[in-house]
Amino acid sequence: MKDTIKQLVEAYGPSGSEEQVAQLLTNIMEELVDEVYTDELGNVVAVKKGNSGAKKVMLAAHMDEIGVIVTDIDEKGFLRFSNIGGVSPHTLIGQRVRFANGTIGIFGFENLEHIKDLNFRKMFIDIGVSSREEAMGKVNIGDAAVYHRELCQEGTRLIAKSLDNRISCTVLIEVAKRLKASPHEIYLVFTSQEEVGLRGARTAAYALDPDYGIAVDVTGTGDTPEARRMAVSLGKGTAIKVKDMSVISHPTVRNLLVNTAEAQGIPYQMEVLDWGGTDAGAIHLTRSGVPTGAVSIPCRYVHTPSEMVDINDVEHSIQLLVAVLEGPLP
Repeated sequence: MKDTIKQLVEAYGPSGSEEQVAQLLTNIMEELVDEVYTDELGNVVAVKKGNSGAKKVMLAAHMDEIGVIVTDIDEKGFLRFSNIGGVSPHTLIGQRVRFANGTIGIFGFENLEHIKDLNFRKMFIDIGVSSREEAMGKVNIGDAAVYHRELCQEGTRLIAKSLDNRISCTVLIEVAKRLKASPHEIYLVFTSQEEVGLRGARTAAYALDPDYGIAVDVTGTGDTPEARRMAVSLGKGTAIKVKDMSVISHPTVRNLLVNTAEAQGIPYQMEVLDWGGTDAGAIHLTRSGVPTGAVSIPCRYVHTPSEMVDINDVEHSIQLLVAVLEGPLP
């Protein structure tokens, strides 16, 4: 599983440019499911077919990551940029980014009276050139870049960029591998453009019209010094979502997840997130409504170049979803 995680988190795939990650996922899933296809918005849909009349269950994990996009290039070759998704300027200073063609850049910033005045307009990307013409031989307006970081492991903790949400893509892959038999028709959907408005999940859910939806994503924690209060910690089990800013989990799905975890002896935590959202927010509003919940992987330092998860929480998330899909649904 670690090799898969490494391959996915180190891949290039900002929102709207997920093709490299989509191809990796397609190659992996083709041997695990009955059908794999890519829809018009770039979602990768992997299908485990069920019997006639089987309930349709959609599991969604977004494959895109946050990034930056070039808005201008000055006469000395410095790139001005804007954000793709939830990027904070304060996490960027001195960090490296990688463009689709492999060009590496470093974030710098203009002289400031106070660091609190830092914003994207005061920052630039240095790609090691001396002129606009030289820069445009490597990068153009509208090109996107992502953090340039490799996967590291310290004990049971994994550290990487884009664990949000490639770690959940890994969960869906492992579910497909371990699912021995299910009475349901399973749609494992690796969604596009979640970080900019849950866009891929919205169109995928409309097309599939599932009976139930479960989003798989990371969530924040409250277990670091003076952290924002939240009853979720690394290493204490998968998190079952109650609420975030995009969804209140359907009680049928939430109770199914809780009851299954308790019956199987799988460690879990209840998640109430008072910021952010997941693909569940788009899925549950599809057509006339879809009973939807979410399984979340606790993650420190979300939306930074060094996100952190515990491999045991990942494993417990896989176990819970397999157990749910192998059993009856309400």
